[in-house]
Amino acid sequence: MERVRTPDERFVDLPDFPFGAHYVDVVDPTGGETLRMAYLDEGPSDAEVVVLLHGEPTWSYLYRFMIPGLVAAGRRVIAPDLIGFGRSDKPSHRREYTFARHVEWTRELLFDHLHLSGVTFFGQDWGSLVGLRLVAEHPDRYARVVLSNGGLPTGDEKANDAFLDWQDFSQNAPELPIGRIISGGCVGRLSDEVVAAYDAPFPDESFKEGAREFPKLVPTSPEDPAHDANVAAWISLGAFTKPFLLCFSDGDPITRGGDKKFLRAVPGTKGQAHTTIAGGGHFVQEEKGPELADVLNGFIAATQK
Repeated sequence: MERVRTPDERFVDLPDFPFGAHYVDVVDPTGGETLRMAYLDEGPSDAEVVVLLHGEPTWSYLYRFMIPGLVAAGRRVIAPDLIGFGRSDKPSHRREYTFARHVEWTRELLFDHLHLSGVTFFGQDWGSLVGLRLVAEHPDRYARVVLSNGGLPTGDEKANDAFLDWQDFSQNAPELPIGRIISGGCVGRLSDEVVAAYDAPFPDESFKEGAREFPKLVPTSPEDPAHDANVAAWISLGAFTKPFLLCFSDGDPITRGGDKKFLRAVPGTKGQAHTTIAGGGHFVQEEKGPELADVLNGFIAATQK
């Protein structure tokens, strides 16, 4: 499998990002080749673990304002860079990016290499698509789940116009301006320095094949390759009784209303202190990171046995 790897110097002196990377080699489940996958590992190694999974087209930089509050509360925080993003390797051809591969690569990192259990999972955007599949397929590994601005589409529901517009743009724009896209998904405009930090993993268009492909991998019809696996995941989530918290923002046109299906279908949502994060856009972690960390810490404290 051909791949590119972003030079380390692209990640030097990024604003508010003092975190060093850790790496493992994960195996392509269809061919046996390995790819280097990066992750952050902050806090005491023997503490209760929180996994923060980013989406499209971000990377673990998105969590820089959540990590300090979680670590200060005594948590261990794992924040992977999905293959194709951040400091992880980036396959050079779009056909190499599949939903199933991303689930398996992330599973291998979290369970085969890091041997995590008792996980508090937080996911947003594609972090929820990959992460909820893992929750559904390995529920014994998790203590609780927090979902913000995300979902697990099967393709049976009609995608909304905001997502379809984004999908069309991602495929047809001659250049994919990663940092500007993320700024546009926030309520306030990001500084030039922060925009540049989101651009750091992508020196040129050849590094963006994953970012280009991810919008196409979201199931939008029952014929999608991920349809059956996602339907099976919803069946599993329908039996998930562990605490499940929803904290969507009030300013995201793409996922607005997406929490309602979870409230209907997932038993673990019953009786939880679900909250709306006011003043946050799609990338709510960027603008409301400390508030989200407080929500997670409160949720963990309230649901510990």
